[in-house]
Amino acid sequence: MFLVRSGAAAQFEPLVRELGHNPVAMMRRAGLYQAQFRDPNTYIAYDRLAHLLEDAAATCGQPLFGLMLAQRQSLSALGDLPMLVARAATVAEALERVNQYLYLHASGVTVQVEPQGEQVRLALSLQLPSGMGLNQILQMSVAQLARFIAGLLNVSVSQIALHLRQSWTSPGTPEQYPGAGAPLKFQQAFDGVLIRAQQLHSRNHQDEDALNAHLQAHLQYLQSRYPGNLGDQAKDVIGRLLPTGECSTARVAAALGMHERTLQTRLQQQHTSYRQLLQEVRQSVAEQQLLYGQQSITELALQLGYAEVAVFSRHFRQWTGHSPRQWQQEAHRSLQANSGQKP
Repeated sequence: MFLVRSGAAAQFEPLVRELGHNPVAMMRRAGLYQAQFRDPNTYIAYDRLAHLLEDAAATCGQPLFGLMLAQRQSLSALGDLPMLVARAATVAEALERVNQYLYLHASGVTVQVEPQGEQVRLALSLQLPSGMGLNQILQMSVAQLARFIAGLLNVSVSQIALHLRQSWTSPGTPEQYPGAGAPLKFQQAFDGVLIRAQQLHSRNHQDEDALNAHLQAHLQYLQSRYPGNLGDQAKDVIGRLLPTGECSTARVAAALGMHERTLQTRLQQQHTSYRQLLQEVRQSVAEQQLLYGQQSITELALQLGYAEVAVFSRHFRQWTGHSPRQWQQEAHRSLQANSGQKP
């Protein structure tokens, strides 16, 4: 099962209500609940989100529903991904980091960089069952990718054409429907966008104002979600900083708007420590990725801030009594048994 942040579907409820329909009923039909969308960092099943968007498009009579939804969103729909690549020197380096950190937003998704002469194809790959409807989730995802690339290049998103493999089968032309703001190309060889090859070497546009706004918004989010619970606030920040390789007591304290020594003192008062919280986050992320992710053990160790796989494996055995590979095999067997599948 592949997972995605519910924040990927930000603005779903108001859009469906504007179109005169009931978003909560659609969520139920897809096996989802309204509460799962209140916290944008709640993970939901990717295939259920795809089902939800297909249902919305059919019920609302909007063949470009995925594009309509993406147009209402900001880069915050991608969670921390824009922040995690903000310090990359070039567009090429930023794209490398995207695939390193994309699992934090959605598992089973990659952005493939494919040279095509003087152009480069940035193709989305979603590992979802081929028999299910993917048109709307691909529309939304490609439009989100276009906005993200426009931010790296510091250009208008209207300059980036959206390439979609799906065919256009609705009456009339796409331009007659809401959502057709960006240049659209159907029946293409890939789902994604094209940029000039030389743009890969362009300087990554670093929007400091947007980055600071994101950090401030995240601090407000932490204070509202974990009122008075500094430990949980710190764990949330640790989880976001680990993949950057810049996770430290000082960085966590700065993200929480306090001095490093103040953070340490207040954590002691709550009978915990930065080291204990770091271990808890590492174990939680490791178990989630071993169960649902596609990373190798080596890649997972690096994403958790370990310089050596052996150290990660030793720590994981201390936490669980099993090596990462043994724990993964046991967890997969248990998951298959609970779902009625044969191993």
